[in-house]
Parts: sequence; C-alpha cells; structure tokens
Amino acid sequence: MCGIAGIYSHKPVAAELYDSIVHLQHRGQDAAGIMTYDDRMHKEKGMGLAKEIFNDNNMNLLTGNIGISHNRYPTHGGFSHGEVQPFWTSVPYGIALAHNGNLTNYKSLAEEITQKDSRYLNTTSDSEVLLHYFADLLHTNNPPEDSEEFFYLLCSAVTKVFKRVKGAYSVTSLVIGKGLVVFRDPQGIRPLVKGERSNGNGGKDYIFASENTMFYALGFEPKGTVLPGELIYVDESGKVFSKRLVKKEFNPCVFEYVYFSRPDATLNDVSVYRSRLRMGQNLAEAWKKKYPEITPDIVIPAPSTANTSALSFAHELGVRYSEGLYKNTFIGRTFIMPGQAERKKSVKYKLVPQETEIRDKKVMIMDDSIVRGNTSREIVRMLKDFGAKEVYFAVACPPVKSPCFYGVDMPTKNELIAGNMSEDEIQEYLNVDALLYQSVDDLVEAVTRRGDHHIDTPCMACLDGNYVGNDIDDAKIAEMETMRVNDRNGNG
Repeated sequence: MCGIAGIYSHKPVAAELYDSIVHLQHRGQDAAGIMTYDDRMHKEKGMGLAKEIFNDNNMNLLTGNIGISHNRYPTHGGFSHGEVQPFWTSVPYGIALAHNGNLTNYKSLAEEITQKDSRYLNTTSDSEVLLHYFADLLHTNNPPEDSEEFFYLLCSAVTKVFKRVKGAYSVTSLVIGKGLVVFRDPQGIRPLVKGERSNGNGGKDYIFASENTMFYALGFEPKGTVLPGELIYVDESGKVFSKRLVKKEFNPCVFEYVYFSRPDATLNDVSVYRSRLRMGQNLAEAWKKKYPEITPDIVIPAPSTANTSALSFAHELGVRYSEGLYKNTFIGRTFIMPGQAERKKSVKYKLVPQETEIRDKKVMIMDDSIVRGNTSREIVRMLKDFGAKEVYFAVACPPVKSPCFYGVDMPTKNELIAGNMSEDEIQEYLNVDALLYQSVDDLVEAVTRRGDHHIDTPCMACLDGNYVGNDIDDAKIAEMETMRVNDRNGNG
C-alpha cells in the first residue's frame, strides 16, 4: 500500500508534489520520491518521511510543470534506497513510473522482461517490472509525432498491460516530450482519484492521487475517480485524452475504508468518514443482539483509525465516548512497520492510557481491525493495568483470515491471528470479557450504502479468501509468501 500523485500544471509542480505526499504520508512511511521533467528528468528520493528527505536545496533541482511523487510502504521488493520510487528508464523517450499495488505474476513478468526483452532489472520491485513492461510496449520503430497518435499507441500498450499484468496497480507515469499518463487496473482494486483547477488563463491543471486529501489545500476540485481499466493522458499542452479500455467487475479494496485511507478522503465516490460511521452503527446493532445484557460504561477507540466508528458505536448504545488512550502522534502507524519486533516495541510508546477514564469502569475498546493480534492484546493489558473493571472488544472489520496479495502487508497466514484461531480462542488470547467482530455483510453494507459508486463487490480477499483477480491458487500463495519472507530477510 503506497501513496502516489501526478500533477500537470501551468507552474512548477515540485512543491505541490511534496505537499501531496505529506498528505499521503499515512499510506507509507518507509521512503519517498519525487520526479519532474522539463527537457530532462529530475529526481530526488530517500528513506524515511517526506519531511526528512526533501529540503530547499534538493527541491530547487526538481524543475518542470509535470511530475509524479510516491510514498513507499513495501509489500514487494527489498528495503534499500534503490527500491525507492519513482523508477525510470531512458528507452524509449524517457519514462518514469510510480505504482500503488502489487503484481501477482511478478515472477513470470520478470523472467519475460530479462530473458525475452533483454532488459536489466536493478531491483526486486514489481514496480520496476511494470515500468519495463510498459516501456517495451511503447517502443516502436515509427514514433508517433502528435498527441492523438501517441494516445493511440498508449491505448494499445495499456490494453496489453491489462491483459498480461495480474494483480492490483494504480499508476502515474511521465513520458518526456509527451506528458502525464495515468491508468488503473481493470478491477480498480487500489484507489486513484482525480481533480481539476483553473490556471487563471482559461486552461486547467490536473491532479491524480491515491486519495483526494490534498485537493482542498492545493486548490483542486474533486472530479471523481479514475475508472477501473481507464487510461488518461494529459499532453504537454494540457489536452486530456481518456478511454476506458477494459470493463470488468469493480472490486475496490475494502480495507481502504476500514483502515488505510484518511477519514476525510472520498474513494470511488464513497466517503471514508461516512462509511466508518456506518460500520460503528452496524456493529452496535449487532452488539445489542449478541450481548443484550452487557452495556459498557465508556467506549474507547484504539486511536486513531477507529475513532469514527467508535463515535457512532457509542452513540447507538447511548454510552459515553472517551479518548481513554492517548496517542503519541510522533510514532508512525505500527501496522505498516516492517518488522514484528518493531511493531511490538512501538505499541507502548504509541499509546498511553488515561487512568481517570478507565479505573473501575466497564470499558469497551473498539478497533478498526485485528490483524496479528499483538497490538490488541497489549491494549487490553494496558487497560487492565490501569484498573478497568471489565474489558470488551469490538472490531469494525470481520476476522482477517487470509493473506493479501494486492498491496497490503498481510503476507503469511501464520501471522494472521484469525487465520489460526477461532473467535472464542481469540477472545481468550486477548483476555477480554466479550468480543464481537463485524460481519462481512454488515461491512459491505456500510461501505456501499450511500454514494453513486458503481461498486459491484469490494475486494475482501483478506476476509473471505476470494481473490477477485482469479489469479491466486495454493501454489501462488506458497510462491508469494516465500518471496515476501525472503524480501524481509534480505534474501530477495
């Protein structure tokens, strides 16, 4: 899961690309990069947060009115500086690419590119493979001279990408002398939104990003979503070409609404904030049915992704909502930290209980999800250490039972607590007095209840084991789990 942005503007874009990845920092805190172009490519990248990488000196080198930026949260490839996006190649034209998602046929694509096409791969990143495959499809003996001809070539190339490349991918790309190219996989698994603003001279500037969280700050007006299977091309004069090349079922990732996206985002024409409110409403109704005799004194969210759902949950139960856990905002998101030991260490640094809100009370803790179970168990222990009389646990997401191979770091079934324990066993492991998970049906209802979204069925492979791309079997699971373990151990 990464954050990407692409901007076409009438003025230099580097500062706005930086602002974009700051607004998308929650989507990846491992590394960041920005690439722009005028007569040639300009790139700056580094490990860590955007504010730690970019400064006045290197930002001044990023000249040009067209560019792309990327926050990295690695689900494939290593953790070195060389893995930081955007990637670029000099042939043909000069092409740069940033990618959010995960390719499930990486291995066969990498073999085809290196052996058949004789291209060199400098990393184990699936994004670099996607770049070279895309670039090879644009390589022709008769380069198109105008934008309409180039768009025709793009349509042919991206159609072949859609047929050959499996998995999840939302892409922003630069082509020197041509402009900004954007496309999204045919099932729309990973998000990609778009916006426009007037440039004051009768023309328009354009932005494409994983979320619309930066649009207001940068003066862009939201214009909905890049459609699944759609290609959009903005040439150097600002002329926009677009075509939906492939139409399949629309299966956006449900975990975006549960956890990853900022609550103020609108994805696939659905408000993340409103969907989380509805998650809390639905879960409260389920709680009253399953535990009619249990009413907590307070509802406390595991901050801060669960805050919105906990607020509506408390309202529906008619009990007090309390921020009984203080979150240190200078600690990153523990779910997306690269190592298990690092995650465990961070929980107590990240969350501090407020004793006056907890002691001698029946406390309901609400979290967005339970993935590995370590954070949840530590939170329960904290509450009991601070004198909670009873502790209940409600979860806005159903049990996470299967690994995700579409861009979320749930790589092995052994790491998933619900993949190895029943709900009763999880309740005992967490040491809580009552436990309730959201049902799959109630989660889908919460996401799809409102909005002109045209979602057929959200991708819920991590919950129901149904991999919407029909690209995963037992052999593929074994291959990809091994690949991810090797990446973590530095053997990739």
